[in-house]
Amino acid sequence: MTDLRQLLAFNIKQNRRKLGISQSHLAKKAAASTQYIAMIELGRKFPSVKMIERLASALELDSLDLFSPPPLSTGTLQKLQEATLADMEKAIAKSVSKAVQKSVSEVVSGYMMEVKRSNK
Repeated sequence: MTDLRQLLAFNIKQNRRKLGISQSHLAKKAAASTQYIAMIELGRKFPSVKMIERLASALELDSLDLFSPPPLSTGTLQKLQEATLADMEKAIAKSVSKAVQKSVSEVVSGYMMEVKRSNK
């Protein structure tokens, strides 16, 4: 979620639902109309700073909490961890393979030089 308007809309809606209150109830607590709350939650309107402060207060939050990204679920975190580990394993395998190839190449080159010297 990268759009600030969408993030605000999502957080207002989620926190309103956590409190178990309707848009109408939130509107009353924030001194706004129900239609305005609906438009904010749909991402069609972006409230003023004063309205953001009133919404946060009505939702029993700090204003900055309305702009915090939602937490990742356990399943999402597990998938992220698995993908990261898989990427690390590939990178390590590639790095080890290059190091082995370089070492073998150096050994073979050294051996070939010794063979050339001994043939002279």
